[in-house]
Amino acid sequence: MMRSLCFSDRQEKGEPTTLITIPTVKSSWARATGFVYLLYFLTAVAGQALDSKGFALSGKVTNFISMSLYIAVGILLYRLFLRTGRILSLVAALFNFAGSAVTLMAFFGDGTAPVSPLLFFGMYCLLIGVLIIRSGFLPRTIGLLNATAGIGWFIFLGPLHTYFLDVPIEVFGFIAEAILMVWLLVRGVEEQKWVEDAAGH
Repeated sequence: MMRSLCFSDRQEKGEPTTLITIPTVKSSWARATGFVYLLYFLTAVAGQALDSKGFALSGKVTNFISMSLYIAVGILLYRLFLRTGRILSLVAALFNFAGSAVTLMAFFGDGTAPVSPLLFFGMYCLLIGVLIIRSGFLPRTIGLLNATAGIGWFIFLGPLHTYFLDVPIEVFGFIAEAILMVWLLVRGVEEQKWVEDAAGH
């Protein structure tokens, strides 16, 4: 869908108006992103629960669905932040895909991955946080939370991290993404600021 915006600062002076046509992202689109994000959370929890109960096949299928949904979230967020930073949004999506692919390799292999997916997911969370901060159409606090969560994953993987930090980092990462999910699902985006952001690019 396209929306035409007339910047009529010259209209009062009798000068021709400038017509700029830009694509819009409705809050309904953002809420759809939040809904897919919610499905990812639910299936991720279900997959871990099935694995812990010894339902290996059901767990693998559910985990596959979970990671497929996370890839979908990456695509939807790429679309959402496209006008905020085309290259940065694309790089974030690629880190999402890489982390998801490595995770799937572990799910359907011997349970180990050639490299920790947190290397990719950490950078993904960091870049999503930066995009949120730059965008203006989502609360900057949510951006700071996700960027901090991304840094936390690097600390989690670092050689100098201490064991007592592991659980807080995991909980913080979960909360940061959950807050983003809930905000998208319930509030969507501030459309006027999204339009201003799009017009500025």
